Amino acid sequence: MPRRELHPGRRRALGLLAGVPAALAMTPTMSTTEVPITRPIPASGERLPVVGVGTWQTFDVGGDAAARAPLREVLALFAQGGGKLIDSSPMYGTSESVAGDLVAELGLRERLFLATKVWTRGRAEGIRQMEESFRRMRVARMDLMQIHNLLDAATHTRTLEQWKSEGRVRYVGITHYTASAYAEVERWLKRGGYDFLQINYSLAERDAEHRLLPLAQEMKVAVIANRPFAGAGAFRRVRGKPLPAWAQELGIASWAQYFLKWIIGHPAITCAIPGTAKPAHLKDNLGAAHGPLPDAAAREQMAQYFDSL
Repeated sequence: MPRRELHPGRRRALGLLAGVPAALAMTPTMSTTEVPITRPIPASGERLPVVGVGTWQTFDVGGDAAARAPLREVLALFAQGGGKLIDSSPMYGTSESVAGDLVAELGLRERLFLATKVWTRGRAEGIRQMEESFRRMRVARMDLMQIHNLLDAATHTRTLEQWKSEGRVRYVGITHYTASAYAEVERWLKRGGYDFLQINYSLAERDAEHRLLPLAQEMKVAVIANRPFAGAGAFRRVRGKPLPAWAQELGIASWAQYFLKWIIGHPAITCAIPGTAKPAHLKDNLGAAHGPLPDAAAREQMAQYFDSL
């Protein structure tokens, strides 16, 4: 599951923009003419920008207006910067409701790709929970519904296959966040019928690249990378360490961009979903969706440098 990704080494906020019109205005470093890198969803060819937003912890603020204010700006800047995929779950406290409310207030529904999950047992309870997620996120049709951590996957897969045929959900996926579950994830992927896999993948957690990412490519399944900073583990590893000079050749201006560009440089990855409640961090993350991506040789160089720290 994506965790709260905060680190003092990231670029500092320039100051919150006041109000929605200001939030929708781009800063000088973000041009409205810039288009983020996108990857196709293999099942349809629909393209998604390679950097999205996760809501684990960061959006779990309930009705607190002060806590919602920076999140409102995060979403406004995300959409203005060409971002689309916002991922949530009923496991994430009030995150679904907060995201749904803010998306509706900003009038962004048609510009975004909304994803959430079912996380319960039993057909009736799964349907009840998914219906509640629709209400919380204020949608009539969900772009992506995922089976969270494969909980009661057999039951929910049958329900979601029916809902997809009826047009209630556009895509169906499965998720996990730990290498100990990869054998089970592999078994369900091989079953077929899923459009998306969401799995942990980062410079600090690379196990998915051995079997799951190649299998997803073979099965033509889109991959969402959660935990792109391994919680805060990746940032702790590089604290006080300089970016290598050659990172500039890839347009990398921060450690966050280093981590994200390494992830999305893998051809199996459709989108990475760092979570943040800070507009400055959101802008920094979106920077990874621009400029050149590392090829296999550059990714190996990046991994070796990270390992040396």
